[in-house]
Amino acid sequence: MVRLGYALSSEEHPPADLVSQARRAEEAGFGFALVSDHFHPWIDRQGQSPFVWSVLGAIAEATDRIELGTGVTCPTMRIHPAIVAQAAATTAALMPGRFFLGVGTGENLNEHVLGMRWPSADIRREMLEEALEVIRALWTGELTTHRGRWYHVEDARLYTLPERPPPIAVAAGGPKAAELAGRVGDALVSTSPDGTLVESYRSAGGTGACYGQLTVCVAATEDEGKRIAHEWRPNAALPSPLGQELAQPAHFEAAAGAVTPETVAETVVCGADPGRHREAIEEYVAAGFDHVYVHQVGPDQESFFRLYEDALLPTLAD
Repeated sequence: MVRLGYALSSEEHPPADLVSQARRAEEAGFGFALVSDHFHPWIDRQGQSPFVWSVLGAIAEATDRIELGTGVTCPTMRIHPAIVAQAAATTAALMPGRFFLGVGTGENLNEHVLGMRWPSADIRREMLEEALEVIRALWTGELTTHRGRWYHVEDARLYTLPERPPPIAVAAGGPKAAELAGRVGDALVSTSPDGTLVESYRSAGGTGACYGQLTVCVAATEDEGKRIAHEWRPNAALPSPLGQELAQPAHFEAAAGAVTPETVAETVVCGADPGRHREAIEEYVAAGFDHVYVHQVGPDQESFFRLYEDALLPTLAD
């Protein structure tokens, strides 16, 4: 069996809608959700990008059972890790036992906004590892001073803390990041059913959950799903390095100029055939993922909820 979750897309939906969707996901029977943390949407058509920590506070009040994580926060450039530590601790205190901090090395799209140079992938991993050291030190509640290569913290102490520190899930798109997740993280997050990432995570000592994101577009017909997915998420068909390196939504739109609805459908499950959705979920399970969270592309979230409520959650969800 697999735990099924829901992806809250902060690039596509305003904050009040994200809160309503989290409540609806809980009602439908999803066990967890991840909410994206962006400064910009991928493309202008998506049109949103609320501050995730405000949204999380509202979701904490609106829900009772669903577990919630950031999917994912970059605690290295746009927001100093000491501030992420405080934000995550407060959120975990609002949602006892229900919150986890998902982190990653980020994208130029969001992290360049303060004018800092976008570093290479190996430097970004090094920065993330040190950031997690800072975060965990502050979560002890002790007076903390840290003077590292990338971050300085001077006589800082967090007073508002949850009873237990939240787990930290580390995102990985390649084996080096998966190895980092196994060494310093409590869980793994990925956006493709790549079994080698799970193997790298486990080989490095990772024993926690493995979260895989599946992107779908439930619609009346497969062709309609392709059209909507192409309109709202053409970036889903772009190769991985571009997702980390491009700096503006306009750059993603230009790169996606040659993307067709058929190309998008190669990575997005389109239509309302529950069998196809089940096959895609089982592909993640076969790769070693024990948690699969599903991102419904586009404005129509209710058709997605009805399909999963009726045809998939009763037989697949753990």
